[in-house]
Amino acid sequence: MTFLQQLVHQLLAGLLALAPGQPAGASAVLHDWDDRRAAAWAAGDPVALGSLYAARASAGRADVAMLRAWRARGLRVRGMRMQLLDLEVRRATATRLDLVVTDRLAGAVARGPGVRLPLPEAGASTRRVLLVRSGSTWRVAQASAVRTTSWTVRSRKE
Repeated sequence: MTFLQQLVHQLLAGLLALAPGQPAGASAVLHDWDDRRAAAWAAGDPVALGSLYAARASAGRADVAMLRAWRARGLRVRGMRMQLLDLEVRRATATRLDLVVTDRLAGAVARGPGVRLPLPEAGASTRRVLLVRSGSTWRVAQASAVRTTSWTVRSRKE
């Protein structure tokens, strides 16, 4: 994505985010964040990746550690794309988005000297994601797994 495309995408995401509670606005914010995360991974840039997370966000520390592990093996992950399958806006204000997100990783390829390894497409996962806005930038403050209904129902039967 070119700089101009990124700028236009960020501006549109910001405008859509001005209407709190609208799933389309939350979806645009999430897609923009995912695009910036994919760019940081493709560049192998832990500083850029870390800047996508609020200070002290454990999800950010884990993501940066994973990126560094891939880099230590001489690999970069390119083509990372998150397929958004479901989005629930639990609460939205001008500076906070509390979301339940179901998505999956697709299209990622690890590349390095003489290596091209397509990553397996991950199964869908559901997480509760809290994004906070600072200026025009949205950062993930918290991300945690959500138990699915099927897991809950199964656990009651066992």
